[in-house]
Amino acid sequence: MTMPVLLNPLARRLFLDRHALAEAPTGAATGAELAALIRRIGFVQIDSIATVERAHHMILFARRQSYRPRALKPLLERDRSLWEHWTHDASMLPVETFPYWRHRFDRNAEKLRAGWQKWFPDGYEARFDEILNHVARHGPVTSSDIGREEVRSRGGWWDWHPSKTALEWLWWTGKLSVTRREGFQKVYDLTEHVVPAPLHADRIPFEAMVDWACASALDHLGFASVRELQAYWNAAPPEAVKAWSIAALARGEILEILVEGADGTRRRAFARPDVLDRADAAPDPSQRLRVLSPFDPALRDRARAEFLFGFRYRIEVFVPEAKRRWGYYVFPVLEGDRLVGRLDAKAVRTESVLRVRAFWPEAGIRLTKARAAKLDAELQRLARFSGCDRLEFLPGWQRDHILP
Repeated sequence: MTMPVLLNPLARRLFLDRHALAEAPTGAATGAELAALIRRIGFVQIDSIATVERAHHMILFARRQSYRPRALKPLLERDRSLWEHWTHDASMLPVETFPYWRHRFDRNAEKLRAGWQKWFPDGYEARFDEILNHVARHGPVTSSDIGREEVRSRGGWWDWHPSKTALEWLWWTGKLSVTRREGFQKVYDLTEHVVPAPLHADRIPFEAMVDWACASALDHLGFASVRELQAYWNAAPPEAVKAWSIAALARGEILEILVEGADGTRRRAFARPDVLDRADAAPDPSQRLRVLSPFDPALRDRARAEFLFGFRYRIEVFVPEAKRRWGYYVFPVLEGDRLVGRLDAKAVRTESVLRVRAFWPEAGIRLTKARAAKLDAELQRLARFSGCDRLEFLPGWQRDHILP
């Protein structure tokens, strides 16, 4: 039997629609509407770097340009419609995902037990009950509130004293949760004080968790390989995801298709039986130009983005300056269903200016008069969003395309 083929323009359209990047970035972005947007895209990665604005804020601004950072805190800290944990990285998630994470907490405990004893000095396990009792009696804590006089591990990135190590262990394994952030520092409380009681009490069998993890990942992605299904939430182990795909295929819940990449090559993927109809019904992506965070959910899987869009992206934060091809923190630029360039910009808040250092077009893209006007309009919006009053373009900011 011939496999259905999802041609590249339709694959891009479906993928962007699932990530709320097809329609124009308009509409409400507070309260229930903002929570619904996050539920639609699955999660919002958290990152501390604020070259223009922090990643979680830029992710939401790219989709709703009425969004302002102050709208996110109430969902996490007051309404409890969001909670914070780890997908592929630290993320804010819809709170209804919490019960599915219990299996991951157990897996985390096994992994940490095997690994952390090699990385950290003995003593942190003895702090577990002490910290839990302290939080129960005195309320939420930060890592700076405990263990101030303790000996740290070994310097460097993982310079943790035993109580800090214990605190992170308790968060990774679900005993503590992030109740809020002060600045960017996590504030921990007992999980039962953070997660609504019905969800905290819910116990979901392993098989049901796997079914949710795979089915919801497929619906968020539109189409996916076993690797992509597993990596989306990173909630179920690879062998369980593979078994689910075989069983779901036999039940007729999914089918195998061929997805065409930007270069014309085709790869096998799983999809819902009506995937071609859904792709055809997805809206044509808005031609409005928008600046994306390097940690946007649509770009999280770099290999998938390269296959679909022909856009090879690697962040250079940890690359020595002399070896960088573009810059410390360069933003992908989306226009319609194409990633058309890379932007090096920085919000210099002491001067209230968004400073544009460089724009590199992708192959075959020219900064025409019309496109330059769209870029300028988007940068004006981005400047206001980042708290700046004006734009400044450095000499030579219009660059030529260079190969990734």
